[in-house]
Amino acid sequence: MSTAKNIDLQNFPLFSVLTKEEQERAVSMMELKRKRRHDFIYFPDDASDSLYFLTKGTVKIGTHSIEDGKEVIKSLVHPGRMFGELSLVGEEKRVDFARALKDEVEYYVMKLEDFNTLKKSNIALYDKVVQLFGTRLMNAENKLESLIFKDARTRIIDFIKQSIEDHGRRIGVEWLFRHSLTHQDMANITCTSRQTVTLVLNDLKRHDLIHFNRGKILVRDMNKLQ
Repeated sequence: MSTAKNIDLQNFPLFSVLTKEEQERAVSMMELKRKRRHDFIYFPDDASDSLYFLTKGTVKIGTHSIEDGKEVIKSLVHPGRMFGELSLVGEEKRVDFARALKDEVEYYVMKLEDFNTLKKSNIALYDKVVQLFGTRLMNAENKLESLIFKDARTRIIDFIKQSIEDHGRRIGVEWLFRHSLTHQDMANITCTSRQTVTLVLNDLKRHDLIHFNRGKILVRDMNKLQ
Protein backbone atom coordinates (compact mmCIF):
# COMPACT_ATOMS: atom_id res chain seq x y z
CA MET A 1 0.00 0.00 0.00
CA SER A 2 1.45 3.39 -1.00
CA THR A 3 0.63 6.99 -0.32
CA ALA A 4 -0.15 9.52 -3.01
CA LYS A 5 2.20 12.33 -2.02
CA ASN A 6 3.58 12.79 -5.57
CA ILE A 7 0.29 12.85 -7.41
CA ASP A 8 -0.21 15.75 -9.82
CA LEU A 9 -3.88 16.67 -9.67
CA GLN A 10 -3.48 18.80 -12.79
CA ASN A 11 -3.67 15.52 -14.74
CA PHE A 12 -7.30 15.23 -13.61
CA PRO A 13 -9.62 17.89 -15.09
CA LEU A 14 -12.08 17.26 -12.25
CA PHE A 15 -9.65 18.81 -9.75
CA SER A 16 -8.70 21.84 -11.85
CA VAL A 17 -11.13 24.00 -9.84
CA LEU A 18 -9.48 23.30 -6.48
CA THR A 19 -7.27 25.86 -4.77
CA LYS A 20 -3.67 24.91 -3.97
CA GLU A 21 -4.62 24.30 -0.36
CA GLU A 22 -7.58 22.13 -1.40
CA GLN A 23 -5.38 20.15 -3.77
CA GLU A 24 -2.91 19.46 -0.97
CA ARG A 25 -5.78 18.31 1.22
CA ALA A 26 -7.10 16.06 -1.58
CA VAL A 27 -3.65 14.50 -2.04
CA SER A 28 -3.47 13.68 1.66
CA MET A 29 -6.77 11.78 1.32
CA MET A 30 -5.58 9.57 -1.54
CA GLU A 31 -3.89 6.20 -1.60
CA LEU A 32 -1.88 4.76 -4.49
CA LYS A 33 -2.65 1.22 -5.66
CA ARG A 34 -1.64 -1.02 -8.56
CA LYS A 35 -3.19 -4.04 -10.23
CA ARG A 36 -1.67 -6.50 -12.67
CA ARG A 37 -3.15 -7.12 -16.12
CA HIS A 38 -6.64 -8.63 -16.03
CA ASP A 39 -6.93 -8.18 -12.23
CA PHE A 40 -10.24 -6.93 -10.85
CA ILE A 41 -10.33 -3.63 -8.96
CA TYR A 42 -13.84 -4.21 -7.67
CA PHE A 43 -16.68 -6.67 -8.20
CA PRO A 44 -20.49 -6.38 -8.27
CA ASP A 45 -21.87 -6.26 -4.70
CA ASP A 46 -18.65 -4.78 -3.27
CA ALA A 47 -19.24 -1.78 -1.02
CA SER A 48 -19.50 1.40 -3.10
CA ASP A 49 -17.64 3.67 -0.69
CA SER A 50 -14.65 4.88 -2.71
CA LEU A 51 -13.72 6.80 -5.87
CA TYR A 52 -10.86 5.86 -8.19
CA PHE A 53 -8.56 8.06 -10.27
CA LEU A 54 -6.58 6.32 -13.02
CA THR A 55 -3.01 7.38 -13.80
CA LYS A 56 -1.70 4.45 -15.85
CA GLY A 57 -3.18 1.76 -18.10
CA THR A 58 -6.78 1.14 -19.14
CA VAL A 59 -9.68 -0.10 -17.04
CA LYS A 60 -12.89 -1.59 -18.36
CA ILE A 61 -16.18 -1.08 -16.57
CA GLY A 62 -18.70 -3.81 -17.30
CA THR A 63 -21.31 -6.29 -16.24
CA HIS A 64 -22.53 -9.75 -17.24
CA SER A 65 -25.83 -10.65 -18.85
CA ILE A 66 -28.20 -12.46 -16.49
CA GLU A 67 -29.44 -14.68 -19.33
CA ASP A 68 -26.19 -16.08 -20.70
CA GLY A 69 -23.41 -14.58 -18.60
CA LYS A 70 -22.00 -12.69 -21.59
CA GLU A 71 -19.72 -9.79 -20.70
CA VAL A 72 -20.88 -6.30 -21.66
CA ILE A 73 -18.33 -3.49 -21.51
CA LYS A 74 -20.07 -0.25 -20.58
CA SER A 75 -17.05 2.02 -20.81
CA LEU A 76 -13.27 2.19 -20.99
CA VAL A 77 -11.40 4.37 -18.51
CA HIS A 78 -8.14 6.03 -19.57
CA PRO A 79 -5.57 7.97 -17.50
CA GLY A 80 -6.88 11.23 -16.08
CA ARG A 81 -10.38 9.84 -15.59
CA MET A 82 -12.35 9.02 -12.46
CA PHE A 83 -14.32 5.78 -12.13
CA GLY A 84 -16.55 4.24 -9.49
CA GLU A 85 -18.48 7.52 -9.50
CA LEU A 86 -21.93 5.96 -9.05
CA SER A 87 -21.20 6.03 -5.33
CA LEU A 88 -21.73 9.80 -5.60
CA VAL A 89 -25.39 9.32 -6.50
CA GLY A 90 -26.39 6.82 -3.85
CA GLU A 91 -25.03 3.49 -5.09
CA GLU A 92 -24.39 1.43 -1.93
CA LYS A 93 -23.09 -1.73 -3.61
CA ARG A 94 -21.33 -1.96 -6.96
CA VAL A 95 -23.52 -3.05 -9.85
CA ASP A 96 -20.59 -3.25 -12.28
CA PHE A 97 -17.05 -4.61 -12.18
CA ALA A 98 -13.84 -2.71 -12.85
CA ARG A 99 -10.97 -4.70 -14.35
CA ALA A 100 -7.52 -3.93 -15.74
CA LEU A 101 -7.07 -4.63 -19.43
CA LYS A 102 -3.85 -6.07 -20.86
CA ASP A 103 -1.36 -3.91 -18.96
CA GLU A 104 -0.72 -3.09 -15.32
CA VAL A 105 -2.84 -0.23 -14.03
CA GLU A 106 -2.06 2.39 -11.43
CA TYR A 107 -4.71 4.42 -9.69
CA TYR A 108 -5.51 6.46 -6.60
CA VAL A 109 -8.33 5.73 -4.20
CA MET A 110 -10.26 8.31 -2.22
CA LYS A 111 -12.97 7.53 0.30
CA LEU A 112 -16.40 8.83 -0.68
CA GLU A 113 -16.82 10.73 2.57
CA ASP A 114 -13.52 12.56 1.98
CA PHE A 115 -14.53 13.56 -1.55
CA ASN A 116 -17.91 14.79 -0.28
CA THR A 117 -16.09 16.96 2.26
CA LEU A 118 -14.12 18.58 -0.55
CA LYS A 119 -17.26 19.00 -2.62
CA LYS A 120 -19.09 20.79 0.17
CA SER A 121 -16.33 23.36 0.50
CA ASN A 122 -15.99 24.09 -3.22
CA ILE A 123 -19.14 24.70 -5.27
CA ALA A 124 -17.13 24.59 -8.52
CA LEU A 125 -16.17 20.98 -7.77
CA TYR A 126 -19.86 20.21 -7.27
CA ASP A 127 -20.57 21.73 -10.70
CA LYS A 128 -17.81 19.59 -12.25
CA VAL A 129 -19.46 16.47 -10.84
CA VAL A 130 -22.82 17.51 -12.29
CA GLN A 131 -21.17 18.03 -15.70
CA LEU A 132 -19.55 14.60 -15.44
CA PHE A 133 -22.87 12.89 -14.89
CA GLY A 134 -24.45 14.92 -17.65
CA THR A 135 -21.80 13.65 -20.06
CA ARG A 136 -22.28 10.10 -18.79
CA LEU A 137 -26.04 10.35 -19.37
CA MET A 138 -25.60 11.67 -22.92
CA ASN A 139 -23.14 8.88 -23.73
CA ALA A 140 -25.59 6.29 -22.42
CA GLU A 141 -28.40 7.75 -24.53
CA ASN A 142 -26.19 7.80 -27.63
CA LYS A 143 -25.28 4.16 -27.08
CA LEU A 144 -28.93 3.20 -26.67
CA GLU A 145 -29.88 5.00 -29.89
CA SER A 146 -26.98 3.27 -31.65
CA LEU A 147 -28.27 -0.15 -30.55
CA ILE A 148 -31.78 0.68 -31.74
CA PHE A 149 -31.08 2.40 -35.05
CA LYS A 150 -27.68 1.19 -36.29
CA ASP A 151 -26.52 -2.18 -37.57
CA ALA A 152 -23.48 -4.04 -36.23
CA ARG A 153 -21.09 -2.80 -38.95
CA THR A 154 -22.00 0.83 -38.32
CA ARG A 155 -21.60 0.43 -34.54
CA ILE A 156 -18.12 -1.02 -35.00
CA ILE A 157 -17.09 1.77 -37.38
CA ASP A 158 -18.52 4.38 -34.99
CA PHE A 159 -16.47 2.84 -32.18
CA ILE A 160 -13.29 3.18 -34.27
CA LYS A 161 -14.12 6.80 -35.14
CA GLN A 162 -14.90 7.72 -31.53
CA SER A 163 -11.71 6.04 -30.31
CA ILE A 164 -9.69 7.99 -32.88
CA GLU A 165 -11.39 11.21 -31.81
CA ASP A 166 -10.73 10.57 -28.11
CA HIS A 167 -7.30 8.95 -28.15
CA GLY A 168 -5.97 8.90 -31.72
CA ARG A 169 -2.84 10.49 -33.12
CA ARG A 170 -2.65 12.08 -36.54
CA ILE A 171 0.10 10.96 -38.92
CA GLY A 172 -0.22 13.01 -42.11
CA VAL A 173 -3.71 12.26 -43.46
CA GLU A 174 -3.90 9.02 -41.46
CA TRP A 175 -4.93 8.45 -37.85
CA LEU A 176 -3.42 5.94 -35.43
CA PHE A 177 -5.28 4.46 -32.47
CA ARG A 178 -3.20 2.37 -30.04
CA HIS A 179 -5.17 0.12 -27.73
CA SER A 180 -5.17 -2.97 -25.50
CA LEU A 181 -8.40 -4.48 -26.80
CA THR A 182 -9.07 -7.92 -28.17
CA HIS A 183 -11.71 -8.46 -30.86
CA GLN A 184 -13.88 -9.90 -28.10
CA ASP A 185 -13.49 -6.68 -26.09
CA MET A 186 -14.59 -4.66 -29.13
CA ALA A 187 -17.56 -6.96 -29.53
CA ASN A 188 -18.49 -6.53 -25.87
CA ILE A 189 -18.34 -2.75 -26.27
CA THR A 190 -20.38 -2.60 -29.49
CA CYS A 191 -22.84 -5.36 -28.49
CA THR A 192 -21.88 -7.51 -31.46
CA SER A 193 -19.92 -10.78 -31.70
CA ARG A 194 -16.21 -11.45 -31.99
CA GLN A 195 -16.79 -13.00 -35.42
CA THR A 196 -18.62 -9.89 -36.61
CA VAL A 197 -15.83 -7.60 -35.40
CA THR A 198 -13.24 -9.72 -37.22
CA LEU A 199 -15.31 -9.76 -40.42
CA VAL A 200 -15.85 -5.99 -40.39
CA LEU A 201 -12.19 -5.18 -39.66
CA ASN A 202 -11.01 -7.54 -42.39
CA ASP A 203 -13.48 -6.01 -44.86
CA LEU A 204 -12.30 -2.49 -44.03
CA LYS A 205 -8.70 -3.63 -44.45
CA ARG A 206 -9.48 -5.31 -47.78
CA HIS A 207 -10.87 -2.01 -49.05
CA ASP A 208 -7.75 -0.21 -47.78
CA LEU A 209 -9.75 1.92 -45.35
CA ILE A 210 -7.79 0.73 -42.32
CA HIS A 211 -4.75 -1.28 -41.42
CA PHE A 212 -4.67 -3.14 -38.13
CA ASN A 213 -2.61 -5.56 -36.10
CA ARG A 214 -2.25 -6.39 -32.44
CA GLY A 215 -2.54 -3.20 -30.42
CA LYS A 216 -3.21 -0.62 -33.12
CA ILE A 217 -5.63 0.50 -35.82
CA LEU A 218 -4.50 2.87 -38.57
CA VAL A 219 -7.29 4.72 -40.37
CA ARG A 220 -6.25 5.74 -43.89
CA ASP A 221 -8.79 8.54 -44.31
CA MET A 222 -11.43 9.39 -41.71
CA ASN A 223 -13.71 10.91 -44.36
CA LYS A 224 -13.83 7.66 -46.32
CA LEU A 225 -14.34 5.35 -43.33
CA GLN A 226 -17.91 4.06 -43.60
